[in-house]
Amino acid sequence: MIKITSTNRLPCAAAFCVLLAGVAGRAQSSPGAMQQSAPTPPSAQAGQGTMAPATAENPQSMDDKDFVHKALQGGSAEVELGQLAAQKAQSDDVKQFARKMVEDHSQLADQVMKPLAKQLGVAEPNGLSKKDKTLKASLEKLSGAEFDQAYIKAMLKDHKEDLKDFKEEASMSQDPSVKKAAEQGETVISQHLQMIEQIAQKHDVAMNGKGQ
Repeated sequence: MIKITSTNRLPCAAAFCVLLAGVAGRAQSSPGAMQQSAPTPPSAQAGQGTMAPATAENPQSMDDKDFVHKALQGGSAEVELGQLAAQKAQSDDVKQFARKMVEDHSQLADQVMKPLAKQLGVAEPNGLSKKDKTLKASLEKLSGAEFDQAYIKAMLKDHKEDLKDFKEEASMSQDPSVKKAAEQGETVISQHLQMIEQIAQKHDVAMNGKGQ
């Protein structure tokens, strides 16, 4: 019979303790590694950083939509006022300009602005703005040379304001489709402004009141 003395047990026990200590050490080191890998959420933060420009683009896209809506409404006003002037104007050059307004603004709306509005999900205006309704009502009460003078003044004011708006949109918009539409509208409105300025000179209508 073999006797196991305490001296024989001690080395085994010590070795077993060393083995346990090693296992425990690995167990403690692995959570530490997990905690160091946990700061990987900084990559998630980087992902959030890339989302900021997308949200920042929303106000710009809303500005584009607002521009398209106003352009459609303003173009509609030019058509209705042009139809009125084609009937009521006394001078042939004013009548010709009025017909030009109807033709060009109808074409700009149908070929450029309405398709763009549909693309952006912009609802077409239901009617004229309050300002244009007031202008149309006041023009309907006039006739002859008095009508011509008032219509010329209104067209000078509107085209100066519209040209400024279209130029700003063409330079500021980040949407290629909106930018192109604004540039096309700017070209048309610039031509109209030159025409009405020549007519204003012929009819002795002051041109120095920008938007006044």
